[in-house]
Amino acid sequence: MASDDTERVIVIESVRQRLRHLILVDQVLDLIHSIGNDQKELIRNKARNESNTAAVDLLINTVIKTPHHDGWFMEFVDALKNGGCQHAADYVEAKFPDPTEEADNDACVLFIQLMSPSLLDRLKTSDVCAHCFSEGIISKEDKENIEAEEKNSGNRKGARALLTRIVRGRPGWFSTFLKVLRDTECWPVYYELTGETQDNGKEAVLCEPLLCFTDGTDMAAAGGPKRADIVLRDYQMDAARPALEGKNIIVCLPTGSGKTRVAVYITREHLDSRRREGRSGKVVVLVNKVPLVEQHFSTEFRPFLKHAYKVERVSGDSPLKISFTEIVKKNDVIICTAQILENFLDNKDDEGVQLSDLTLIVIDECHHTKKGEVYNHIMMRYLKQKHKNVQLKKEQKKTVPIPQILGLTASPGVGGATKMDKAEEHILQICANLDAYKIMTKDNGQHKKDPYKQIASVEARQEDPFGDVIKKIMNAIHIHASLSPTCDLGSQNYEQWVVQKERKAVKDEDHKVRVCVEHLRKYNEGLQLSNTIRMWDAFGFLNKYQEEEMKKKVAPEEDEPIQITDTERFLFNLFKENKKELQTLAGQPQFENKSLSELRRIILHEFTSRDSARGIIFTRTRCSAMALSQWIQENSKFSDVGVKASYVIGGGDQSNVKPMTAAEQKDVLNKFRNGEVNLLIATTVAEEGLDIPQCNFVIRYGLVTNEIAMIQAEGRARAEDSSYTLVEVKGSAVAEKESINEYRKDMMSKAIAKIKSLSQDDYDKRIMTLQFQAIMEERVRKTKKKQKDRKSSSPSEVKFTCRGCSSHVCNGDDIQIIENMHRVNVSPHFGKLFIRKENTSLQERLLDYETNVFIACKICGQRWGSMMLFHGLEFPCLHVKNFVVAYNGKKISNCTRWNELAIQFPALDYVHHASQVVQSSDDEDTQ
Repeated sequence: MASDDTERVIVIESVRQRLRHLILVDQVLDLIHSIGNDQKELIRNKARNESNTAAVDLLINTVIKTPHHDGWFMEFVDALKNGGCQHAADYVEAKFPDPTEEADNDACVLFIQLMSPSLLDRLKTSDVCAHCFSEGIISKEDKENIEAEEKNSGNRKGARALLTRIVRGRPGWFSTFLKVLRDTECWPVYYELTGETQDNGKEAVLCEPLLCFTDGTDMAAAGGPKRADIVLRDYQMDAARPALEGKNIIVCLPTGSGKTRVAVYITREHLDSRRREGRSGKVVVLVNKVPLVEQHFSTEFRPFLKHAYKVERVSGDSPLKISFTEIVKKNDVIICTAQILENFLDNKDDEGVQLSDLTLIVIDECHHTKKGEVYNHIMMRYLKQKHKNVQLKKEQKKTVPIPQILGLTASPGVGGATKMDKAEEHILQICANLDAYKIMTKDNGQHKKDPYKQIASVEARQEDPFGDVIKKIMNAIHIHASLSPTCDLGSQNYEQWVVQKERKAVKDEDHKVRVCVEHLRKYNEGLQLSNTIRMWDAFGFLNKYQEEEMKKKVAPEEDEPIQITDTERFLFNLFKENKKELQTLAGQPQFENKSLSELRRIILHEFTSRDSARGIIFTRTRCSAMALSQWIQENSKFSDVGVKASYVIGGGDQSNVKPMTAAEQKDVLNKFRNGEVNLLIATTVAEEGLDIPQCNFVIRYGLVTNEIAMIQAEGRARAEDSSYTLVEVKGSAVAEKESINEYRKDMMSKAIAKIKSLSQDDYDKRIMTLQFQAIMEERVRKTKKKQKDRKSSSPSEVKFTCRGCSSHVCNGDDIQIIENMHRVNVSPHFGKLFIRKENTSLQERLLDYETNVFIACKICGQRWGSMMLFHGLEFPCLHVKNFVVAYNGKKISNCTRWNELAIQFPALDYVHHASQVVQSSDDEDTQ
């Protein structure tokens, strides 16, 4: 009991600043019977002679004073609830609103406070008060006190009492208050608050989250405050404090604790302080995913900074056509993907950006600042300049300005460490890479309890005839290709074995084995899917793959037929022979996997045992996310209990499943936020960074990655009384991996605590050592790269052969590069080697080109790339993963990206190719 009381006191103290503005002493005091009459009189005198705020402070001191009597806490909570201070009661019970919702509410409160002098004489207090009571935004006691104030002191005093009380309500009161003003036809006050005229006033609706109107008018335009106030909680302010003094820090706060809001506050204070000193500021906010650019821009940085500073965002999806350098020059805050900044830091001409141009860099998800990552490339430039400045200072030369660094993360992880010293070293390395003065965290007593965690284990299928047929097909392929796998079919190990076999077969030009292992990989994925989703979905996946492979063998009518090898014919026939049996078995529910039954039970339990359920299911693949969403939508049992499901998947193109665009992701998340969707099925894209509303349950469906992902997934279940469930098949080792992650999570917390306990001198020495080591390693790496580049083949020494049939495709001399990114074949003879196939999903780009046609090998149908239309000229764009690359006869079978080749291809000579096209068209005209 003592520890519970201590925790409750800590919570009350942490929200004292809020309670000062939310509690009305006169309405609460008489409901706390344990406070003696003499003390109550002291508190009342405080309210009369000083202020309600001062009286609240004395009331809190009285309530939390030890020793505590039994039931003291609930007596205080009940008094707040019954005294019309429900919002204050929420804070006392640690039922904190979402940080974004809280900030929006703060802005509404401030708006009313600023506008109140012009509202008091025009508010029809009696009518509005009655409607506010019926709408539930004031209590009965509020109503009685307001009516008494109006009767005794007039309408103006009554209006002041009304406004004083409505702003103490739970978030959402503002839009209800506007409704009341419309219902009571209190138009002068309504127009004053919305900025509308009498002509359009009855049509517009206030959108509360950003205080913006449907016609685009913002709060400042409506006569509101010129800048939105940012109110940080005590733990947020503690975390921000060193950064406000200009120091580099890492803010390490759990998911949902308002890290980004802290960054916005630090950004504003940074720009304000420089403006006061007569100096300009330039802030770049770096993210590692394209959707986060728009999210941070529209929901955090722009709403709070737009009234005083220019804020802009840049990503591959941005509609802007001017250069990044110009955007940096013209704006105060720029939100962009890290790769964009890295590209322009690389630029040595006038179009480049220098670190010295920036005064603050905010790095989101900063645990990615490690070797090989783009964040680290940027920070390596910073570290080199920092240590160069030390030398310049010794030589009494002018130093080069470097920006302040602010890192944000929910979890730095332990980097796969199994021992405490290695975990500590991993976290210190991230601190060193970010040049962090300190890593700032919450105290354990300051944040809410972790969600209730459980593992739901199910028995493996006793009968799996559907899987047995797939395994029969796979074994027939093994015999055909003389393959002897050493691991279980359907396992991750088998998939790795298949990948290794495929690479060797490509290198050896063994087309029989190559095509067999490609099919084996898909059958293995089908087996895995049948263990997580419906057999019918797994069958659909395999059937679609077979149909797509057969389409590759169909040439356009005017072209010669594409060859089908004996092995390909064998594989097509093998599926065809077993297709009917698979289709029949897929329709027999008695053979479905038990994981799906357990998932059904958990979902139904969550939606029937909660007043308002909202959850996320994490699954491994895009295919399973889409199939689970469809399964839930088609099952009437789920709709009967109010389940409204949708899925969100990644935007990359590394999967055969069509990716989601940033706009599609945003649309689904908006629906999840406003309640149109209350169950989200997601791949790991939703674990990190994306702004997802509070959930009260999270399910990891057979998916376990690392401790960082686990912490972030747990953080998604941040509502009160939330749960976190792992569904696993017994013997799958999923639960064991989760236990390892729990161990690593605990080890990480202890390692951070150990680092924070270091003296500043010891910490600084270790950071300095790690930084010098990183700089030296970078120097060695660059030296090796230079040596490799010197030895690298010229384009003429590189040959490309088709991955499908080993036919010669082209030499490096035939390739030129567009926009330093896209490799195109410019040989006039190349067109004779490929066929064109329409790409049904047109892809538009922002670099003045588009593509809607695939190109494929004329002999075997292997896809090679796509046709590009660039400034009116067509070029075949090659995807290197579809070829076997050879340097002077030495083959590279696993090259998946062009930047893995140490070859400098020349830039596209657009004028030369355009003049040739013009000349040929002129020749045709004269004939």
